[in-house]
Amino acid sequence: MNKSRQKGRKTDNTSDRHDHTVENDDDVLSKFPDEIENLEKIKIRLKNALEQAEERVNQYDREYMESKLYLADYRHEIDPREICQNELLMKQIENSGIFAVQLREKLAKLVNSPYFARIDFTYDGDDNANVFYIGRFSFSDKSEILIYDWRAPISSMFYDYELGRAGYEAPMGRIEGELTRKRQFKISNGLMEYVLESAINIRDDVLQRELSHTSDKKMKTIIATIQREQNQIIRNEKAGTMVIQGVAGSGKTSIALHRVAYLLYRYKDDLSANNVVILSPNKVFVDYISNVLPELGEEPIGEMSFADIADIQLDKVINYEPDCDPIEINDSAWNERAKFKSTLDFVMMMDNYLEYAAKEYFVPSDYEFGRFKATRDWILTRYNAYQRHPIKKRLHRVSEDILEQFKIANIRGEELPKQKVIYRKLVSMLKFSNTLALYKDFFKVMNMPEKLVLHKKGVLEWPDVYPFMYFHAALEGLKENRLIRHLIIDEMQDYTPVQYTVINKLFPCNKTILGDFGQSINPNNIHALNDLRTIYPDAEFMELNKSYRSTFEIITFTKRIQNVLDLKAIERHGDVPKIITCCDLEDELTKIKEEIIRFFKNKFVTLGIILKTNQEAQSLFDVLSKEYDIQLLTLDSDKFTNGITITSVRMSKGLEFDEVLIPGANTKNYYTDFDRSLLYIACTRAMHRLTLTYTGDLTNLIEKNND
Repeated sequence: MNKSRQKGRKTDNTSDRHDHTVENDDDVLSKFPDEIENLEKIKIRLKNALEQAEERVNQYDREYMESKLYLADYRHEIDPREICQNELLMKQIENSGIFAVQLREKLAKLVNSPYFARIDFTYDGDDNANVFYIGRFSFSDKSEILIYDWRAPISSMFYDYELGRAGYEAPMGRIEGELTRKRQFKISNGLMEYVLESAINIRDDVLQRELSHTSDKKMKTIIATIQREQNQIIRNEKAGTMVIQGVAGSGKTSIALHRVAYLLYRYKDDLSANNVVILSPNKVFVDYISNVLPELGEEPIGEMSFADIADIQLDKVINYEPDCDPIEINDSAWNERAKFKSTLDFVMMMDNYLEYAAKEYFVPSDYEFGRFKATRDWILTRYNAYQRHPIKKRLHRVSEDILEQFKIANIRGEELPKQKVIYRKLVSMLKFSNTLALYKDFFKVMNMPEKLVLHKKGVLEWPDVYPFMYFHAALEGLKENRLIRHLIIDEMQDYTPVQYTVINKLFPCNKTILGDFGQSINPNNIHALNDLRTIYPDAEFMELNKSYRSTFEIITFTKRIQNVLDLKAIERHGDVPKIITCCDLEDELTKIKEEIIRFFKNKFVTLGIILKTNQEAQSLFDVLSKEYDIQLLTLDSDKFTNGITITSVRMSKGLEFDEVLIPGANTKNYYTDFDRSLLYIACTRAMHRLTLTYTGDLTNLIEKNND
């Protein structure tokens, strides 16, 4: 007998295996009457369940209001014990009501699209196959499981296997058998749009259909099109920290969110959405991805930025300049300081200094209070015993030890010093008692005082913020967040090693780290993926090399800009990218307006006009917004909407558009190796159509096409 089997409906294992696509309702009705019949039966049972769920919600609402009115009317007539009992009852009704509402919402979504796949699986030792329908959520009726959640163990076979030998990891062990059928469906508004049957390219067919759609203002779920390599990342439970290096358009952010949804499902008793946070590049990106988890039936997760963390940790400690786009800073000395602080070597220098400071900068002396005395050597021994703590917390522990020793010796009941008094005396034995003084000394000792520039009464430059926090962690300690048990870090290439080391102190939890070192937006960050291997030696590293966002023609074009050898394009074809030569800036503006007019006439819903800098984006917006309804994305923006969007390369990260227009693609704007990365990022935002305009000479970063 197999272990922990999941039973589906039995089917005859001798049915023919088809290898074709059904494209319309007539074909579905004629060739798959069994699926039409099953869909109708499922819809009836779902609608009945939805009606029952609606009634339960209404019932809980009535019970809650009745209890609330009872308390309001009789609060002065009933005793406190009964009041407490009624309040507890109301809390129970509220919790039950919340659960009922969540169930109602899931059922409502299933009524519109109950499932997207079917697999027939014959367990080893059985004669007939079991039928399993797979959807966004599970659905049971009268103890019969009619739809399996896409995250259920048995559902993994749909993503991982073609017809033939297959298996899955059940809670009680490995289950093996024969996968005899795979069907995939598109059901919208309760109607069957198409059926794909058992073809080896079944997922490619569905993928092509989904990718041919226009973009949306929100990121969509991908449960119907998850590829095998993506599924392995999503269902990976063993990796404490996972690092995903994925090319542009590989779906890495979506995969990370689906992985969170899977972990929330798998560990529902130990992990909730409140325990998960994503470190995101900006508010627009957060808005763009905000629908994914709710669509998968999970609560939204929290979000923070590196600037938010600095605000929390350094509040009332020190002031600093905000983060800015480094390509808009025309200060070579500033850039050199930033580059110096972006390396792993810099972290190692800080570690060596802080180890030295912890040993040498605390110079204890005997502490005496009346006839009580703690010797210098004893104090130093206790100080060294607390090495894993920040310096001042070590001194706090030592002050507690001193007081405890004095209490033990105080047999006469004499007056003893306050612990705070002892602590202040120990702090006075430090060479430097605040973080800024220690941070300044670091650059002095390293003989590079020019690498630290303070503005306006000790205001830090942004590249100093996280190094300063690292020093503050060593001296004072940081505010750790133990509530967070899983952290997602997106755009990993844009953060420095010292930022990662600080994050590791703040969030000592499992992490999913993702990005693409071919898409850096900071010319001063000169670290590489191998540095992350040093910072996270026990992490599991994964690579995603296939791009699903852009057409074959767009990906082929982007390889002329940045030849990512491992980048593979899915075979979805479209227009060849267009390069438009302009006589002057006035002519270029005219050409841009012509492209906007053409956009209004086509089927697409989003057009991204991407400039190199925020300043350039603002300037073009000021001109075009007088004639067209467009939005400008800036660091202060918090929403992404359909239509025409003007933005910078930096703000476009993580977003995608049906069409992308890149003005100013000339040698003046794009000429350095770093500019190559920026141009590559801008081009790979396009899903279906890409256009570049330029005056003067076309940038030489686009290699000539030798075809």
